[in-house]
Amino acid sequence: MRRSSVRETLRAIRVAPVRTLGQNFLHDQNLARWIVEQAELDPKDCVLEIGAGLGALTEFVLTTGAQILAIEKDARLVNFLRENFRDQQVEVRHADALDFDVRDLFATRSAKLLGNLPYNIASPLLLKYLAVPSPFSLVILMLQKEMAERLCAVPSSKDYGAITLQIGFHYRVKYLRKVPAAVFIPPPDVDSAIVLIQPREPQDVPLCDRELFPQLVRRGFSQRRKQLGNLLAAEIPNWADAVHSLGLDPHVRAEALSLEQWVALTNFLHPILLPDRKKSDAERFPVVDSSDRVLGDAPRGEVHGNNLLHRAVHILIFNKKGEVFLQKRSRWKDRHPFVWDSSAAGHVDAGEDYDHAAKRELMEELGTDIPLKRVRKIPATERTGYEFIWLYQGQDEGNFRLNLAEIELGAFFPATVIGGWIHARPGDFAPGFIECWNAYRDSDA
Repeated sequence: MRRSSVRETLRAIRVAPVRTLGQNFLHDQNLARWIVEQAELDPKDCVLEIGAGLGALTEFVLTTGAQILAIEKDARLVNFLRENFRDQQVEVRHADALDFDVRDLFATRSAKLLGNLPYNIASPLLLKYLAVPSPFSLVILMLQKEMAERLCAVPSSKDYGAITLQIGFHYRVKYLRKVPAAVFIPPPDVDSAIVLIQPREPQDVPLCDRELFPQLVRRGFSQRRKQLGNLLAAEIPNWADAVHSLGLDPHVRAEALSLEQWVALTNFLHPILLPDRKKSDAERFPVVDSSDRVLGDAPRGEVHGNNLLHRAVHILIFNKKGEVFLQKRSRWKDRHPFVWDSSAAGHVDAGEDYDHAAKRELMEELGTDIPLKRVRKIPATERTGYEFIWLYQGQDEGNFRLNLAEIELGAFFPATVIGGWIHARPGDFAPGFIECWNAYRDSDA
């Protein structure tokens, strides 16, 4: 919309911009078109638009053939959007963006996020929508210029801080351009900027404890001018050993450490024990016939290399909400690294039965011991990796101790989303999990 059209529309629908809602309506059509062009949209994309307002971006997104889910908090604007974009590929949802469940978008082929974030709640919105795991392959946001500069800051600069690292751990952020206040009605008190945010490749950053890392960062930046050793004394009492091991100045401050150095500091405090390949290769699995009768046993490499029939267990853990916990397989897995799998899973060892293997895998991978019930036995096929699988089910609220040598990360997902996610993005999952999920869905569990 042009400036005159924006004013006329606001008068017609009797909307006066509300400062507490961060309502500043974009009237520069060239800028709106340019923002949408940066997203490189096509018909397979589903665009989540936060704070759609009067549809300044919406109308240009529609020209790409992409579908739109627009989140708008102001009921007056919701009614306008629904009427203005009636019979088009736009769903307008009356909701607070802070309450929207992002996980629903995993059931789309490709999800991208566009938005002009209200400046007063930009930080919580960023941390919510960029939390990992995320369904978004690309994010373009208009932010207060100061916030945009913080996201793109480099070590030892005045803008470098905790949110730089918390977002930068998972994403690459690119500053695209400054946006003057004059392109909005009413003009905000500050300039804005547009940033492009894309997920890092899985192995861009060394693995570390994903809960400990942000805790250390927040503590380290809690008092910017204090030395890091003093701020982290409770977490790292052996500070002298830490700085010697990592090659740091003992008097270093938080702002001087790069992302990689913060990761190294996290790993100093909580080292991750890498998988023992020799021990793994020496594991022996029972080899079975087509009726799952044991014929003997053989080393892991021989079993996998020759596609011998063998045994495995998969476990699905649900919480009281009916959400299922999934794990993303470790980068060190010899098969299907970095894809989603059952809550816990593993091979049955030689001399072991299915039930014992399920209890052992649950403890080894999630650090928990809960009652399990058998759901269904799944025959060995190429899709299961030539494994006979007994599928188990249990309930837990998620106080897990993840084995980071086995699991990259884990999260609960609505069970109602999983089927659509598998259909839209089958490559996100280990083939064995898909077989297990289909078996669970078809069972009476």
